[in-house]
Amino acid sequence: MFGNIKRLSKCIGEYKKSSILSPIFVMIEVIMECLIPFFTADLITYIEFYNRSNGQNVNPPQLIDFIMSFGVTNYLGIVGVYCAILLVLAVLSLTFGALAGIHCSRASCGFAKNLRKELYSSSQNFSFENIDKFSTSSLVTRLTTDVTNVQQSFMMIIRTAVRSPFMFIFSIVMAVIRGGVMALVFVVVIPILLFGLITIARKAMPIFRKVFKKYDTLNASVQENVHGMRVVKSFVREEHETKKFENASSDVANDFTRAEKILAFNSPIMQLCMYIVMVSVCLLGSYLIISSNSVVFAIGDFTATLTYGMQILMSLMMLSMIFVMTTMSLESANRICEVLDEKPTIENPENPVMIVENGDIEYENVSFKYSQRAEKNALTNINLSIKSGQTVGIIGGTGSSKSSLIQLLPRLYDATEGVVRVGGVDVREYDIEVLRDAVSIVLQKNVLFSGTIKDNLRWGNENATDEEMERACMLAQAHDFVMSFPDGYDHYVEQGGTNLSGGQKQRLCIARAILKRPKILILDDSTSAVDTRTDALIRKAMKEEIPDTTKIIIAQRISSVEEADIIIILDDGQINGLGSHEFLIENNEIYRDIYTSQTKSSSKETSVEGDDSNE
Repeated sequence: MFGNIKRLSKCIGEYKKSSILSPIFVMIEVIMECLIPFFTADLITYIEFYNRSNGQNVNPPQLIDFIMSFGVTNYLGIVGVYCAILLVLAVLSLTFGALAGIHCSRASCGFAKNLRKELYSSSQNFSFENIDKFSTSSLVTRLTTDVTNVQQSFMMIIRTAVRSPFMFIFSIVMAVIRGGVMALVFVVVIPILLFGLITIARKAMPIFRKVFKKYDTLNASVQENVHGMRVVKSFVREEHETKKFENASSDVANDFTRAEKILAFNSPIMQLCMYIVMVSVCLLGSYLIISSNSVVFAIGDFTATLTYGMQILMSLMMLSMIFVMTTMSLESANRICEVLDEKPTIENPENPVMIVENGDIEYENVSFKYSQRAEKNALTNINLSIKSGQTVGIIGGTGSSKSSLIQLLPRLYDATEGVVRVGGVDVREYDIEVLRDAVSIVLQKNVLFSGTIKDNLRWGNENATDEEMERACMLAQAHDFVMSFPDGYDHYVEQGGTNLSGGQKQRLCIARAILKRPKILILDDSTSAVDTRTDALIRKAMKEEIPDTTKIIIAQRISSVEEADIIIILDDGQINGLGSHEFLIENNEIYRDIYTSQTKSSSKETSVEGDDSNE
């Protein structure tokens, strides 16, 4: 726990000044508040003694000496001085309280800002293996709900958590000064309260641990349904998904209800202790006042003790609120620290290579699995050599690890065994940014961001000119449809590219990758949504325009790879066949079966079209 607190405290950063000033101002505010009952008690005692002496000025035992030293001896003068002192104390208390609030807000909001920034930065440095460990919904929950919980806890720590114990201690000291043996009442009450709070914490903490994990599941359900809204509607599954969400939401609500029921005992315990103190002070104080004729225990002392008792109990009540909030935020802090302490599995070497000479690729005895705990390799004993500028096709069934093979090139993952080389150098020896700048990937899931088409294209090259963007789009067969929009390249792309077709998104993603002018260009099934003619035009343009770039095409269609220099057949994470289209037709059963099935399917479609035309 303390390690996590130390870890999070680093995020205070430039808000250290406000974080220090806030508790200092709070302490001064508390001192002012505690002095007000002290002076009020003396004033009441003075008025009582004055009235008892039939208007004769007296100096009761607890009257502050310095007031008399100013030469103020008449009744109205002394009362006026007391009123002025009380007014000054009240104004000072208000001023320092406001300053504490201002600095507390500044520090807590700044702390949350830095914490979110560090969380986001940490997640951006994660490798795919790290990202696999934390789901997207879980990261969102940690960046929002968990950070808010920790922020509120931090706000209470630098203000309320300072105010409460300081008020508690200072009020007890003042209560002993004013009330003497009456202060023993608090010694009896405090252990009862502490026992109750500790018991509540032990019951509530395990529930909070579970409920935040269920928050992740709830957010995952929302994210999945919003992202797949079109699919949900097309299959008329709104009611089913609504019930699923309601069940997840009810599960979270039920756990929170259980936790809140336990925490609700805080208030009754506090009220019980408060009333015990009030009744005890009233009974014992009244008895002492009456029995000693205000000599042993004056009315002023009684009011001060009662006020200090209330302040002690209120400080304990605030401590219980802090206790509840920190109980909730401790689990949030643990979840945040899990992300912050997660070490990226892929890091730069000490003296990285800063230049990728060419697009040569070599896999030497490479095996790979996604997790150290995984029982089976995704890739096994891969040996492969590709020359710069060659076009390579990769074919294989679903789950044959085609994407896994190419994700080792830009170090999205690292090989578990063996060596992957690019440009003759082990990829683990390159600077990560340099390597990834030299390898462009158009993944299966085409991701476009909200903004204009130009904004999205400049992800490939932030300094690209309009002419360069247009040229890349021409190569990707995207220029014509872009120019069909009224705004052309300034056409606004909705989040996720929802206002574009699948084929349009794929072609823009290809153009974005081409803009990087990479040494290696990887198309991971990224022309599946375009027709075969457009697919052929894209491949022809790449062959002619970027001949020195190594081009790797992962595809389901034989037509997309049959003209490649090398075609790789993957089966269950192993290379089943390797060679040209003609060689594989003759020597590889898997390739021949795929080709035959696709050729027959194509012939049937042509035949049907011919029959339709005859009609």
